[in-house]
Amino acid sequence: MKKFILIGVVLLVSIPIAYYFINKRNEKKLPIINPCELLHDVVDPELRNKCRGHRIEDFEFYNQNGNYIKSSEIEGGIWVVEYFFATCKGICPIMNSELKRVQKAFVNDNLVKILSFTVDPEKDTIEALKKYALEHDAIDGKWHFFTGKRADLYQLARRSFFLLKPAESENLDYAGGDFMHTNNFVLIDSQRRIRGYYDGTNPDEVDELIMDIRILKVE
Repeated sequence: MKKFILIGVVLLVSIPIAYYFINKRNEKKLPIINPCELLHDVVDPELRNKCRGHRIEDFEFYNQNGNYIKSSEIEGGIWVVEYFFATCKGICPIMNSELKRVQKAFVNDNLVKILSFTVDPEKDTIEALKKYALEHDAIDGKWHFFTGKRADLYQLARRSFFLLKPAESENLDYAGGDFMHTNNFVLIDSQRRIRGYYDGTNPDEVDELIMDIRILKVE
């Protein structure tokens, strides 16, 4: 009898504690991030003082399958975005290994998509990106590798996602242009608003990204 009483007391104490922590986790509210809150070197000068109402601009690029994809065709869900290039030997392999984990976590969720934009479109042709996508087990329709005109790719990064900064010639991830990509992933909600940045080389931050995607889905 004492054993059952002890079990009852343990349950009586532990259940409210567990309920409290579950609720605390569910109470997390993701910020809505605007350009004025970010470091100036990743933001187009015209937008550096914009503190409300930022939305990702329309875009259209070719993906690894040669399909011309417009942003309107994939909106309404959640995007995880990066800038990279296929010949990168520095941080990109780590970042895309982490994105494979994100893809696996939402493999059956059609609302969650991964968008990888190249910073080196002259080398990252459709054929090169197809090979890269296959090497990373990218699922068609879920993980897009985009290429197009350099100016358009860079403008989108500087005016929408804020994932490029002025290049440093000694940096390993400098792709021969005027800008270099950061090691960040950016989380975009169904209304094209920025909800978070995460270090794509840090597994703990990618774990947080996965949890925040789940929060957005509930939101």
